Amino acid sequence: MARDAAATLFTGLTGRDPEAVFSAPGRVNLIGEHTDYNDGFVMPFAIGLRTYAAVGMRTDDVVRVVSADAPGQASLPLSALTGEFPRELPREAVPEWAAYPLGVAWALLRVTGATPAHGADIAIASDVPIGAGLSSSAAIEGAVATALDDLWRLGLDPVALAQVGRTAENDAVGAPTGIMDQLASMLGRDGAALFLDCRTLETESVELGLVDAGLTILVVDTGVQHSHSTGGYRERRAACERAAAAMGVLALRDLTPGDLTALASRIDDETLRRARHVVTENQRVLDTVRTLRTEGPRAIGPLLTASHASMRDDFEISVPELDTAVDTAL
Repeated sequence: MARDAAATLFTGLTGRDPEAVFSAPGRVNLIGEHTDYNDGFVMPFAIGLRTYAAVGMRTDDVVRVVSADAPGQASLPLSALTGEFPRELPREAVPEWAAYPLGVAWALLRVTGATPAHGADIAIASDVPIGAGLSSSAAIEGAVATALDDLWRLGLDPVALAQVGRTAENDAVGAPTGIMDQLASMLGRDGAALFLDCRTLETESVELGLVDAGLTILVVDTGVQHSHSTGGYRERRAACERAAAAMGVLALRDLTPGDLTALASRIDDETLRRARHVVTENQRVLDTVRTLRTEGPRAIGPLLTASHASMRDDFEISVPELDTAVDTAL
């Protein structure tokens, strides 16, 4: 079990038991893909797989991290976790995996302005597969943020801790993600999806009603790995920003499907298709919330299928393995 692995790893690192072990879950998204960074609507839910952070206070000012999924360890003094995240450090000082937990420590100090008297040891182990689309990074951020918030007695609420996780991922790791993953990890509730307005950060639990309907959601592993910090994520986000600018709005959240005709005359075809996915996906999220409440989970299938077709054809983020899974399910 990952919880025991984190505690054992901590003991091996420090020679003592951890003061506490904190955790946060991975997530999947029911509907609302690539709408979060466009100020739109999303509907994720937390899953049973979790990341654990075993922690303990140090007597010096060093934050040291170790992971069951990576060799070695990484550490920085608290003095290095002020100002801009220390990008100038050599990769061996802060390898990519360590930028997540150390980035969370940096973001916590940046947001709160706190000056902890002592550093911390953090040992991480996880059941959440890395690169499988289950937000393993948000689970790490949630577990570490919760642990350090408690250890340093910062008193942040779950939404603030989610924002800390996003800051770490955006500015320390360098992946320009939205906040959906972190909020889903911090606020997920059993049997419900999280309806999130990414502009206002207002959230609402929406009962999925699976038990009463005799249904179970199957989360399928396609075997395809991805990374937000590489690949086409940045290009698609930039296309969405261009489309919003062409219509003189803050974000694509401000457009409706009825605005797409006007948008088509102002941008190229590829940018239009990227924007069309986001605009219609926002509407599908709203329709899914309404349908769950009025008709139940058996009625949302066409919306989920339309969402996949839009991601495949307009946003072009599907892969043959995923198309096969959808075709087989249908």
